[in-house]
Amino acid sequence: MSDLAIGGLGIASILVLLALRVQIAFALGIVSFIGIMLVRGWGAALSTVGTLPFSFASSWELSAVPMFLLMGAAAFQMGLTANLFRATRLWMNSIPGGLAVTTNITAAGFAAASGSSVATSAAVGRLAIPEMLRFGYDKGLATGTVAASGTLGALIPPSIAFVIYGWYTGQSVSLLLMAGLIPGLLTAGIYSAMIIGRCIRSPELAPKVAQTVTWKEKFEALASVWPMPVLILAVIGSIYSGIATPTEAGAVAAAFAFIIGASQGNLTWKSLRHSLDDTMNTTASLFFIAIGALLLTRFLAMAGVPEVVSETVASLELSKVQLVIAMALVFLVLGMFLDPIGVMLLTLPIFLPTFEALDMDLIWIGVIVVKMVEVGVLTPPVGINVYVVKTVAGDSVPLTAVFRGVVWFLACEIVIISILIAYPAVSLWLPQLMTH
Repeated sequence: MSDLAIGGLGIASILVLLALRVQIAFALGIVSFIGIMLVRGWGAALSTVGTLPFSFASSWELSAVPMFLLMGAAAFQMGLTANLFRATRLWMNSIPGGLAVTTNITAAGFAAASGSSVATSAAVGRLAIPEMLRFGYDKGLATGTVAASGTLGALIPPSIAFVIYGWYTGQSVSLLLMAGLIPGLLTAGIYSAMIIGRCIRSPELAPKVAQTVTWKEKFEALASVWPMPVLILAVIGSIYSGIATPTEAGAVAAAFAFIIGASQGNLTWKSLRHSLDDTMNTTASLFFIAIGALLLTRFLAMAGVPEVVSETVASLELSKVQLVIAMALVFLVLGMFLDPIGVMLLTLPIFLPTFEALDMDLIWIGVIVVKMVEVGVLTPPVGINVYVVKTVAGDSVPLTAVFRGVVWFLACEIVIISILIAYPAVSLWLPQLMTH
């Protein structure tokens, strides 16, 4: 059997294992180890497994991952997210679908202190879903808003997905984080416009909250929110200005979140333990997947798969836009079954050589990649964010209602992705300002 045939068989084996619900890290690692052994021998396989995990874990760029996760966990445990939701709810009280718009804005705020779509959906869902259901909101609108808004966690900096992508492709993590800011805000804006439009057309989706709010109450609530904007501006401002690396910015913001919590009496041994546990568990999970993807990259390179894919794509004479659309469709399909980081690390070894051969801007490609893998977490049959929201909502909301609510946001995503593909400047404007 030729090396190329072994590579193709390896990819097919991974897909079969994933269909059988084998953990993606183990599927990637086991198949890649066996593949390297078949292509280069037992010694090469053992040497690769012995050196790659260490070189990966010692990468400075990836130290930003636990820092961003810790910052998000601390913000949630210290009650900063709850304050943001309460203040936004009071200010958005009179808008059609005000609680849903509040949820969307809160998710954008938490995303800027989390970097994870799943964490954003879970944290905001605990606050927002009971509140919306209590006021008679449509179950699909309530849960769909939370599931879709959670994807903002992957675009608005800090973003774990951009850190992983930047490390893998060799692109500047700082530039990637800035590239995701405007697309993230654009997504939040289009989501909010869609929610308001639907609720104006069908008021029964979101009954008006019969609550009189004074200007004094609004400003008092706003005063309690100050820690979140400070954290967000500290991270984005220090990265944009070049004062701090993403890792340093995340570490300072995490420490600041704990200091704020202590000053407000919210820092306890229990909250500290939960913050550290969440951070360590999520970091370990992400790193295992990334190590498996590294092994897959080495295996496919030895088998010659990337070169064949690049040559095949070149022979099709696709334009850059056509290639990006084709890639987006692949990500969309895989995203129905796998977690976002897994999809990205599974496909980049195949697509990246083609992008580089066509001299495509990898910062712009990174935004499209992250956007598409996040859309995948909303699509059936295995939309991860949908299941997270279903778990948070409990038995009061059927799974079909969550998927029904998400459909409207998927329609918005078609518009957003079309804009990002047609107008690369939406993603590249801020990075270009940084470099100049």
